[in-house]
Amino acid sequence: MKRRSYTLPALFLVALLPVLQAQAQEDSHAGHGAMNMMDHGPEQKPWGIAGQADQVDRTVEIRMGDNMRFTPEKLQVKQGETIRFVHRNDGKLMHEFVLGTRQTLDEHAAEMLKGTGMAHGEAYMAHVAPEAQGEMIWTFNRAGEFEFACLIAGHYQAGMRGSVEVLAD
Repeated sequence: MKRRSYTLPALFLVALLPVLQAQAQEDSHAGHGAMNMMDHGPEQKPWGIAGQADQVDRTVEIRMGDNMRFTPEKLQVKQGETIRFVHRNDGKLMHEFVLGTRQTLDEHAAEMLKGTGMAHGEAYMAHVAPEAQGEMIWTFNRAGEFEFACLIAGHYQAGMRGSVEVLAD
């Protein structure tokens, strides 16, 4: 009787697991609110409004990694400034960049921990696959202190967050 070896199929599945996890995470974050902007135009948020490519004042690179940190962690912008964020995921895990207030991020992070399959897709959110890059354009038309975070379950709680100070005119 011939013995079968399951080593090769098992190794294939182990190698495929991170890709499947990243895709599942991306799928669970796709689509939420995407039609809102198309149907009604950009939605004003306390921390600003979706920007237009032809109005970009400057580009800011944000690096994210599996150490659960953003680089830089603090930003300063002028009220009315439109920023093109280029997000670079240097890690092996899916990460995201979500703008908001401390309260909205705290609430959203708590929902994500419940595993409700909450989807993301708003203009103030960017999801970046491992070793990839993403982009978003945002106009900071309101002065104040705001924050950004990765809301993937456990990342926010591990300290993956930063701040944006929007200086008044």
